[in-house]
Amino acid sequence: MRLSTLATHRFLDRLWQRVKNHPLARLGPGLITGVADDDPSGIATYSQAGAQLGLDALWTMPLAFPLMAAVQIICAQIGRVTGMGLSANIKRVFPRSVLLGVVLILLIANTLNIAADVAAMGEAAELVSGFDRHWMTAGFVILTLSLQLFVPYHRYVGYLRWLTLSLLAYAGVLFTVAVPWADVLRRTLWPHMALTSDTAMVVVGVLGTTISPYLFFWQASEEVEDLQLHSNGTLLVDSASAPKELNRINWDTWSGMFYSNAASYCVILATAVTLHTAGITNITTASHAASALRPLAGSFAFELFTLGIVGVGLIGVPVLAGSGAYALAEAMGWVFGLERAVLEARGFYGVIAISGLLGFALQYSPISPMKALFYSAVINGVVAVPLMIVILLLASRKSVMGDYVPHLWVLILGWIAVGVMTAAALFMVLPL
Repeated sequence: MRLSTLATHRFLDRLWQRVKNHPLARLGPGLITGVADDDPSGIATYSQAGAQLGLDALWTMPLAFPLMAAVQIICAQIGRVTGMGLSANIKRVFPRSVLLGVVLILLIANTLNIAADVAAMGEAAELVSGFDRHWMTAGFVILTLSLQLFVPYHRYVGYLRWLTLSLLAYAGVLFTVAVPWADVLRRTLWPHMALTSDTAMVVVGVLGTTISPYLFFWQASEEVEDLQLHSNGTLLVDSASAPKELNRINWDTWSGMFYSNAASYCVILATAVTLHTAGITNITTASHAASALRPLAGSFAFELFTLGIVGVGLIGVPVLAGSGAYALAEAMGWVFGLERAVLEARGFYGVIAISGLLGFALQYSPISPMKALFYSAVINGVVAVPLMIVILLLASRKSVMGDYVPHLWVLILGWIAVGVMTAAALFMVLPL
């Protein structure tokens, strides 16, 4: 009996060591970034795509997945290799005017996006609880700001990991509706749609929502935060840890982006087989999509969809505010980091607080949440192209990355993403 018990303990110890050291055990920046991409504004965009185009919108997610993952891997490697975020690296290589222009546009787009997100969260919470949406919105803003300002990164990131489960709500919705799976597969691989101005704008919206600048800054900076907690130095200094860390980044980012895009696919599919089929082709907000689902798919689908909006919003809003804070703090040379105390990084936390409060204040301005969403999508779509070019040029420089320039195939996918987003931006400015 003792031998059996000892053998069991040894087996469990070896198993624990393998689990603890496996790249999946340290999923974090990539997973959280992926889920933040499906913020309430993103859910509204994907819902509109499904409602307007039906199953013919599904092909956008398989296209976006590898392109999004490649760009995010490059951003993560820049942060992990250099120990600095995107702003600090751009500052080293490019003129200051380039850096300040990118950061300013990012802050404006993020603030408008926060406004749209917190409005959608308040509306969704009101639908479920019956409480006034403005009070609910204020509560969400206070909650997200309090967590970022007063909870250290190593604890805060744990809360964000749990919140990533909220995306499962959108997969759950599919169990409440009838799905013609054979048609789904066929139309995902071979869509039937005319390339009109309206169609082009939907595709532009989906791609612009999926490949967004704030995600670039966030993941690079979170790799820096993670490095300071778990490592002895950058890969340029601690080359022995390079294989393990680069492998972790690949696992983290590919799995996080797959999870994100799979959830987006589920949103498009759920709205395609319900709203589009019923002739409802115009969706204004994520909560509008949830309300429209109720008579078609039942209360359970409505509640899942609505709770998903709140859950992803609790990730999306902090990422939007945090990415802008990282970008401006590095550009200005301020002390920054979610692991630091508020008094130690006043400027950094000040940007987070101002972004959140301005986003909340926009609820009472003449700018409607949908206009804020539209403006932020346009700005993100325009700024993403030059920013991706800058990121790819940075990642390709041995003077920046040393021996850790990303693999050629990752860089090729990155340049394909630039081409796709350039075409999307042109369609936005010059519709068919």
